[in-house]
Amino acid sequence: MTKTILLLLTLIPVFVTGQETPQDSIPMWKKSGTISLLINQAAFSNWTSGGENNVAATLAINYDINYYKKGWSWDTKIIGAYGVNKSANSSYYKKTDDRIEINSLLGKKFNKEWSYSSFLNFKTQFGSGYNFGTDENNEETRTLTSQFFSPAYLQLGVGLYWKKSNDLWVNIAPFTGQLTMVSNKFTQNLKDEETFFGVGRGNSARFELGASLKAFYKIEVLENVTLEHYLSLYSDYLEKAKNIDIDYTLKAVMKINDYLSTNLVIQTVYDDDAIKRVQLREIFGLGLTADLNKVYSKLSGYKKLL
Repeated sequence: MTKTILLLLTLIPVFVTGQETPQDSIPMWKKSGTISLLINQAAFSNWTSGGENNVAATLAINYDINYYKKGWSWDTKIIGAYGVNKSANSSYYKKTDDRIEINSLLGKKFNKEWSYSSFLNFKTQFGSGYNFGTDENNEETRTLTSQFFSPAYLQLGVGLYWKKSNDLWVNIAPFTGQLTMVSNKFTQNLKDEETFFGVGRGNSARFELGASLKAFYKIEVLENVTLEHYLSLYSDYLEKAKNIDIDYTLKAVMKINDYLSTNLVIQTVYDDDAIKRVQLREIFGLGLTADLNKVYSKLSGYKKLL
């Protein structure tokens, strides 16, 4: 009951803030986003140094919705990515990327750059995750370790929002509720001391109350070369407050023309509920990129012609 009350207290400021939005002026919207296909490929024939034929592809969507009206701002970022790799000597396709994330932040200014804020963050994955190994016959095996909505994370919080522009902002939420959700099939056979992403035996969810900090910075370091930094920190007041969850992503985009770009993504995660080690992933390749607003405009034009 206590956990339910705490979650409701976290939700109340979000709903109240949303209901108080004035409706007597013209809203200002800004929408932007990209869809990209990143491709990597390697092939070998009689190559004395060795090597393994492989191909990999990642499809990613990154979309921003920004709204401003009489000191109220609503900034939402939607991220989706899914990538797979297939090598000649493997029986299975293996993921190189898998991400669904929605960040939505509502703020009301009290001076030029600072606002009171309420935020929502949701994270999960598209497909199943596996650990790969070999059996006694040296055949490749795989063991299910995660799947869609297992785990899924929902954060709701209130605090202060500093925003210089759409490319530079920081949100500090000293009162943040986090709900971790998983399928029972991953927890029903756990031992008493074991957890699955922090969720104990027989349970399907875990509630935490803590503090969070989220920051975003985008800069053009050279002509047609941009860097995006995204940082998320979270500390649980109720248990292990010193164990701070860290999620940092660096994305570098080197634009060749309107349709081609070279992309580099480096993500570092530390969450001891998942694994007591630093997680690291890196993706680099040539990407086909399209501006979603331009794609929508062209499709609308084709519809009118029809």
